[in-house]
Amino acid sequence: MASDPIPSAPIPARERILRTAQDLFYRQGIRATGIDRIIAEAGVTKVTFYRHFPSKDDLIRAYLERRHAAWMGWFREALSSSCATQSEAERLKAPLGPVLDAARTWFGLVEFRGCAFANTVAEVGGIDLPITSIAAQHKHEVRDAIAALLPSSARDNTDIAWAATLALDGAAVNAQLGQASADVALDGLRILLDALGSRLPLP
Repeated sequence: MASDPIPSAPIPARERILRTAQDLFYRQGIRATGIDRIIAEAGVTKVTFYRHFPSKDDLIRAYLERRHAAWMGWFREALSSSCATQSEAERLKAPLGPVLDAARTWFGLVEFRGCAFANTVAEVGGIDLPITSIAAQHKHEVRDAIAALLPSSARDNTDIAWAATLALDGAAVNAQLGQASADVALDGLRILLDALGSRLPLP
């Protein structure tokens, strides 16, 4: 006789709230997603919600912090995996190529809705300093991850890494407009990354 399946542990209320907020905030936007909708879909009471998150801003900050950790983990792994497929000659010729590979994967996700941090700052208007601080930290870490792709002789050149970060941001904005726009965005990103790579000093 087969044994009964072991029941899975219930998901804590705070985790359910965060998971629900992460989906709704990213898919529908911060302003379009009300607290009542999150409470209903997370299956918690208002008392439980406000015990964990005294305000919507507290939830937004928790959402962005979680999104930052998850996305940066994915991005670094995507860059590393792409680097591993490059030959030494390819790394010298196109050190920023892994950024293009990561963008291609990112833009191709069914749930892709652009950069969560840029979207959030655009919605709150840059008036919430903790939120803009999280977004700024995110962009700095994206830049640092890209800078790590550069030859050791050029890793102090943060201008190149910042420019590549801006190119990725711009491509992400355009890629939200549909598959045709995503394809054009990737073509433009490739041109910009190649141009930036050509400005690096020879090893």
